[in-house]
Amino acid sequence: MDLVVLQNWLDNISFAVLFATMLVYWVGAAFPGIPYLSALGTAGMAVANLSIAALLGSRWIEAGYFPLSNLYESLFFLVWGITAIHLVAENMSRSRLVGVATSPVAMAISAFAALTLPATMQSAEPLVPALKSNWLMMHVSVMMLSYSTLMVGALLAIAFLIVTRGQKIELTGSSFGTNGNRNRNYRLQRPQNPEPQIAETADSALAFSEPSFNSNNNGLGTTAVLELATVQTASTAPTQTAELLSPQRLNLAETLDNISYRIIGLGFPLLTVGIIAGAVWANEAWGSYWSWDPKETWALITWLVFAAYLHARITRGWQGRRPAILAATGFVVVWICYLGVNLLGKGLHSYGWFF
Repeated sequence: MDLVVLQNWLDNISFAVLFATMLVYWVGAAFPGIPYLSALGTAGMAVANLSIAALLGSRWIEAGYFPLSNLYESLFFLVWGITAIHLVAENMSRSRLVGVATSPVAMAISAFAALTLPATMQSAEPLVPALKSNWLMMHVSVMMLSYSTLMVGALLAIAFLIVTRGQKIELTGSSFGTNGNRNRNYRLQRPQNPEPQIAETADSALAFSEPSFNSNNNGLGTTAVLELATVQTASTAPTQTAELLSPQRLNLAETLDNISYRIIGLGFPLLTVGIIAGAVWANEAWGSYWSWDPKETWALITWLVFAAYLHARITRGWQGRRPAILAATGFVVVWICYLGVNLLGKGLHSYGWFF
């Protein structure tokens, strides 16, 4: 079979499979009682991953070089990385919500590459002289893998914010660092009576009692209410704040927080190695390790954002909402680094892109 025809089939198949997989994950999230949907979604992501791997392999055979020289190839390599990291994250978390977050992004990227880019940008072209180097595989592939890994980690952080409704909650688990001594502000407890607990003030009018989970159905329901402490002073009436968060939702939030942290912890070293390899290649090709090219500048910004994320978690003991917001910001920064700088202006890294 003609390799070009095979590639056209494979990119359309990967898009169709990812679209169907996205629907499977969404239906499974809306109707969790339907059996086998989780396994079907996992199988769909695996099939898409293998289809894209076959596409890139046939491209490699046809062109004679590692397929990362233009936007079409790099987009599909990015989707391949996202689906691969998705399978790792889903296996670690055992949650279908991972696919709810990652499958739409993978599907949208493949749709953009297969259905939107003109044929001239999809066809393989001879490499420009600066790309005829073994560093093409060593640098670009590691950078693309770091982008896909950081995107998946950031998407799980965004999912965490959605699950917790943006509330500041305390989590247990191993996803915090050496400065992890925290106030135990939240605990899961089944009360023996339906009456909400009333805080007792001690020495200060701002003293808070330890919040607890109370059933919202006279102790008989399965959905818990996360109740913040009741404040009562001599001059003010008791006030109470409650957020409807079930124990299952809190367990899911803890899992997402943990897996997001671990996936970003995997992507950050890849980004570091990719930047170092790029600096060595730049010195070989252009005579300078660093030239403040727009791509280089935004790669540094991306590195700083996720370095701040890991620093906050490891040394400051952050977990929950604040690092999730930082990771969500990193998702936007990764896209600016990967694609935005090529849309906004020319640079030394614009080969085969828009300008």
